[in-house]
Amino acid sequence: MTEYAKFERFSIKDNHELNEKWVQDHIAKDPTILGIGDVILKDKERFQPKAGRLDLLLQDADASHRFEVEVQLGSTDESHIIRVIEYWDIERKRYPQYDHTAVIVAENVTARFLNVISLFNGTIPLVAIQMSAFRLGEQVGLVFTTILDQITLGLDDGEEEQEVTDRAYWEKRGSQKTLELADSLLRIVHKLDADLELKYNKFYIGLSKNGLTCNFAVFRPKKKFIRLEPRLKKSSERQERLEDAGLDVMDYDDNWGRYRIRLFPEDLKNHANVIAEVLEEAYKEASA
Repeated sequence: MTEYAKFERFSIKDNHELNEKWVQDHIAKDPTILGIGDVILKDKERFQPKAGRLDLLLQDADASHRFEVEVQLGSTDESHIIRVIEYWDIERKRYPQYDHTAVIVAENVTARFLNVISLFNGTIPLVAIQMSAFRLGEQVGLVFTTILDQITLGLDDGEEEQEVTDRAYWEKRGSQKTLELADSLLRIVHKLDADLELKYNKFYIGLSKNGLTCNFAVFRPKKKFIRLEPRLKKSSERQERLEDAGLDVMDYDDNWGRYRIRLFPEDLKNHANVIAEVLEEAYKEASA
């Protein structure tokens, strides 16, 4: 029988044995504990000309995306906001071939901080993560919770939805065989909502219900395959599950918040269950 254990939450800032460097070291050993994806340590205490040192520079293991991470004990304050944005700006100018996101990790992400960040989040891609420390006997653990996820401005399905096409357009751009894959995906979606229909737009085939856009997943038929793009939060566990199932998972689209999965006709036969699970997860996230 599983035994219940009571964990004691405490402040690292008020602790005499632990400090900010201790936190940095543990994140550096396993950066995935932050919950921002399958990231690896690129650099630690990275020197910034005339601007001090960046706590941690992380990089996505499978994509050209870097994260400038600043750790703060206690509550967020103005100096750390300025610092993490300054480091982000320096790094993106030095290495423009990468996408960059500023990440601030603090024990207490205050309402004032969120109000300030909300004024420009999207223009400056920034993630705020609240860190909680727990003790059980002589053991100490850290839990990281994303309080503010990255918001990207200027991305609107509606803009592309205005350029409506038809099935013939996509049969020419893709093929009849890959349009049949779109039909197969729609049949899977119908198990979630029988009123959903395919909507043929210029850049992708979306979904609609009673004339209203419902793009929790979009489809992009090619000549030999179709690309399924469910809108889901990035998760290393989900990525691993899809890859273990044998699906061809491409780079995650951070701008649109979508997974990109290349599907061939045999995938709809061999991996129908996991494809149905992914579509259901995207449907539920969109409905939440």
